[in-house]
Order: sequence, then structure tokens, then C-alpha cells
Amino acid sequence: MDQKLKRWEISLLAGLLIAVLAGAWLGEEQTELADSVIRLHVIANSDSEEDQALKLAVRDRVLEEAETLYPPDATREQAMAALEGSLEELADAGRAEVERWGHSEPVSVQLAESWFPTKEYGDFALPAGTYTALRVTIGEGEGRNWWCVAFPPLCLGAASETVEQAAQAGQFTGDQAALITREEGYVLKFKCLELLGQLQGLLDR
Repeated sequence: MDQKLKRWEISLLAGLLIAVLAGAWLGEEQTELADSVIRLHVIANSDSEEDQALKLAVRDRVLEEAETLYPPDATREQAMAALEGSLEELADAGRAEVERWGHSEPVSVQLAESWFPTKEYGDFALPAGTYTALRVTIGEGEGRNWWCVAFPPLCLGAASETVEQAAQAGQFTGDQAALITREEGYVLKFKCLELLGQLQGLLDR
């Protein structure tokens, strides 16, 4: 009985050690990736059908405005500076779309640190973690979110790049491009990172 218990304890400790090491490794990769991108975070006024549709219209209008702020080959620092200097213009664009829909909800735009879950976007995915985000909040901001990537411009309509193009432009390293595409089995990696983060949050309570 004691021997079996010891084996079970050893197996548990070994599993925990592997999880911690994997979490540290994935966490470092996520941090490096976060330093290379600017996420987009659009928050609807509510979960009503109309407010959710309005959220997408405001998203499109803000993205159209963002397309004009920096060229596709900009660095992250250049993109960040351009966005920081144009937050009110972006908010105005969002408000104009809200008014076009016959609504009066305010629209605020800011650059902020936000936590994002693992998110897949067709041919690439981004791991859960904290990122700098261009956050667009409509009205009360109590509705479902919409997430994507403002820089590199992977979600900017006609100006969108592929991950490969962003890597060729120096906006991602080769390792980062591989990490967020299917080449590295990213879904399993990112889900593990997300679960480990949730576990850590429970342990810290």
C-alpha cells in the first residue's frame, strides 16, 4: 500500500513538474508574442440582437479609420504611436456609425492591457494571456466582445496581411509565425496555457 502510494505521489509530482515547466515555457512564448502585436477588443452595449449587429458595424468603421493611420510595413512602435495619437478620431468614427444607425450610445476608445482567452482565426490562433489592446467600448459595454488583431494588420479589411506576410515584413519572427499557425499544433499548446493560467488563478485565491 505504501509503495503504491509513493508511486502515485511520484507520478503526481512528475506531472505537476511537467505542467509547471510547460506553463513557464508557453508563458514566455506568449509574452514575447504579446510584445509584437496589438489586439483589437470591441465591446457591445448589450447582448441584444441590434446591439450585437451595431458592434460589428462600429468595428468595421473603426477598422476603416485605423487602416489610414499606419502602413502595413510599420513597426509595432510606429503603430502604437499612431493609435495613441488618434484615439479621439477613432472614437469619432465609431460615434458616427452609432449615429448612422439612429442610436445615441457613447463610444470610447483606449489602449489598455487586457486578458484574452485562446482565440482561433481561421488560419492562425493566439494564445491566452495579457495583451495591449485597442479597446472600443459602446455604451454600457455589457455585451459580448469581438476580438482580433489591429497590428500586424491581420484584421483590417482590404489591408489585411497573412501571418506569413507579417513575418516577411519582420513583424513576427519565424518562431512566432510557426507558433500561431498549425505548424506547431498550436491549439493543444494554447489550451494547456489557458488551463494552467486558470489553475494558477485558483491557487492564488
